Amino acid sequence: MTSSSDPRRLHAYVSGRVQGVFFRARTREVAVRLGLCGWVRNLPDGRVEVLAEGSGEALETLLEFCRVGPTGARVDDVNEAWGVASGGLEAFEVRG
Repeated sequence: MTSSSDPRRLHAYVSGRVQGVFFRARTREVAVRLGLCGWVRNLPDGRVEVLAEGSGEALETLLEFCRVGPTGARVDDVNEAWGVASGGLEAFEVRG
C-alpha cells in the first residue's frame, strides 16, 4: 500500500471550452507552484491532456483546478487515471 507521501501520477483529459482560454498556461502555473513535474497539451479533438507526478495532495489540488479551469473556460468533464510515478520528469511544461 502506498502512503500519501509516495510519488503518484495523474493522467487527465479535460473536455469543454478548454482551448484558447489560457488553460495550459494556468495549469502550468498551478503545477509549478505545487512542485509537480509533467506536462499539459492541447489535443486535436479540443480536449486538454495533463500528465503530472508528485505528492497525492498536490495532484488532488491540480485536479481540482482542472475541474474548474481558468476564467473563461468551461469544463464539461475530466477523465482521470491514477498510478505510481515513473519518474524521468524534471519540470512542468506546456507542450503542443
